[in-house]
Amino acid sequence: MWMLVLLFFGGLVAGIINVLAGGGSFLTLPLLSLYGLAPSVANATNRIGILLQNISATGSFVKNKVLEPKRAGFLAIPTILGGIVGTSIVLKLPENIIKISVGIIFLVMSYFVLFSPKVWEEGKKDVKENKFLSFIVFFLIGLYGGYIQAGVGFFLIYALTMVEGYNIKSANAMKIFLTLLFTIFSLLLFSAGKKVEFVPGIVMGLGSFVGGYVGSYLNMKVNKKIIRIIVAVMMIISAISYLVK
Repeated sequence: MWMLVLLFFGGLVAGIINVLAGGGSFLTLPLLSLYGLAPSVANATNRIGILLQNISATGSFVKNKVLEPKRAGFLAIPTILGGIVGTSIVLKLPENIIKISVGIIFLVMSYFVLFSPKVWEEGKKDVKENKFLSFIVFFLIGLYGGYIQAGVGFFLIYALTMVEGYNIKSANAMKIFLTLLFTIFSLLLFSAGKKVEFVPGIVMGLGSFVGGYVGSYLNMKVNKKIIRIIVAVMMIISAISYLVK
C-alpha cells in the first residue's frame, strides 16, 4: 500500500514537472522499477501517467485558448507517425549509446536556454515557415518519444521555439498536446504487446492527472523567466541521469 501511495505522489510531482518543463519520467521510471517492474515494462507502464497528465493539461490549455489549433493539427501528423514507428521498431543503436548522446545534447541545449533568455522568453522572431523541415524534425522527435519517452519534452520545446518560433509558455502548451497524441498510439501498441501493468500505471496516472492540471495552471501564471530556468535545470538533471548510468 505504501508503494502505491508513493507512486501516486510521484506521479503528481512528475505531472507538474512535465507540464512546466519536462523530465518527469526520470522520477517515475525509477519508482516503477522500485515497484518491481522490468525496465521495458516500466517504460511502457509509464505511458499511462503521461497520457492522463496530458489529458488534464491539454483540457486546461484548450479552455484558456492557449493552443493554436491549425498549427497543432499539422505538427501532430509527423509526431504521431514518428511515435508509432519508434514504438514499433527496435532501434539499431544500443540504448546506452542513445542515452549518452541524448545526455550530451541536453547539456548543450541547457546552455542556450540559460544564456539566450530573449529567444526563449519571447520566441524566435525571424522564423520562416518551412513545412518540410517541421515535418522531418517532429517526426524524429516522435520517433525518440515512442521509443524512450523520457526527455522528449525537451526536444519538443527546443523545436517549437527554434523551428516554429513559439515563446516558452506557448511551446509548453503545444508540447503537451503533441505528446498526448503520440502517447495514445504508443500506449495502445505497448498494451497489445502485453508490456503494461495497469494497477501501478493507473495509480501513478491519477497522480499525474492532478499534476498535469496544476502544471498547466502554473504555466499560465508563472513568469516566463522562471519557467525558462526550470526547463534548464531539468535538462541538466536529466542529462546527468543519462550520462551517469
